[in-house]
Amino acid sequence: MNLSYWETKTWLTNIDFTIVGSGIVGLNCALQLKQRFPKSKILILEKGILPQGASTKNAGFACFGSLSEIIDDLQSHSKEEVLELIKKRINGLQILRENLGDKTIDYQNLGGYELFLELDKTLYDTCKSEQSAINKLLFPIYNANVFLFKDNDFGFKNIKSDYCFNPFEGQIDTGKMMSALLKKVQSLGIKILNNITVESYAEDVNAVTIKTNQFELKSKNLCIATNGFARHLNLEKVQPARAQVLITKPIDNLHIKGTFHLDQGYYYFRNIDNRVLLGGGRHLDFKTEETTVFAQTEIIQNKLEDLLKTTILPTTNFEIDYRWSGIMGVGKQKNPIVQQLSNHVFCGVRLGGMGIAIGSLVGKELADLA
Repeated sequence: MNLSYWETKTWLTNIDFTIVGSGIVGLNCALQLKQRFPKSKILILEKGILPQGASTKNAGFACFGSLSEIIDDLQSHSKEEVLELIKKRINGLQILRENLGDKTIDYQNLGGYELFLELDKTLYDTCKSEQSAINKLLFPIYNANVFLFKDNDFGFKNIKSDYCFNPFEGQIDTGKMMSALLKKVQSLGIKILNNITVESYAEDVNAVTIKTNQFELKSKNLCIATNGFARHLNLEKVQPARAQVLITKPIDNLHIKGTFHLDQGYYYFRNIDNRVLLGGGRHLDFKTEETTVFAQTEIIQNKLEDLLKTTILPTTNFEIDYRWSGIMGVGKQKNPIVQQLSNHVFCGVRLGGMGIAIGSLVGKELADLA
């Protein structure tokens, strides 16, 4: 790119903080940095036209974990670790709501449901038997039982006659959330450059030289907030995980209200604008879905449609309107990685599919490291 004097001077000179990624983490990092250092010059570099990855492509679940997910987490994490992670998710959701306001992000506390397939007796029995212990674990947070079992009154088919209900789960409008975040960040004078891919960086005593697909620049500090794309910048503990999603055309008198988890959370769906949004199926082909390529596959899309026909909308005619995918960042541990990598380089990545819940907090923690 052949930059003018004015472009270089205005956008790429005397940068105090460069943030890679304009998703939930990157934008919240910028907000916190501006609060800590009001006179600082902050630049955000984004590889997409819109925030890439998962921030504008997720399902809009304001949740902190289903009953089966928490039970599963306890197999590989201590009780203390699981409780701390849930608290972080709840805290992150609170930061998001306070930052932008419930009306702005269209937050609705419609509750969350976990459905159990008719054939999955083992998972169902495990959740039933562990319900009391998990409620006891979470009781200090809400001073109430979080997980209750209720009769299937939505007309779903091929599932157990009752399902697990969480009254504290909600949903948001992902597009409204990101639009509001971008507007708030830009109103503070923080600059965002789109279609800029960071290819590498090199650090010296006083600054970081950042090489992009368009230009090089120097920045006093570098904050990496690319989550699913973190491996491109040598953060090996983060594995990309593609999530495929579809949404129906509007359905008259849609009776489904809330957020729903199915098959240990590998499938998830919700109502939005009289439509059903459904995503998941990554477990059908884990290896193929370990990618940063935005695409859909026949095996997963066919399964999603089949679930709509046989389980979610068994007596309702529907048409698919949109299909898309997002890229999450996962790993062997559920805890996000918020670290100082060197004197002037920091990262906040590996959100584990919980970006809406934990992204605001990770962004704040990342900024507080710098």
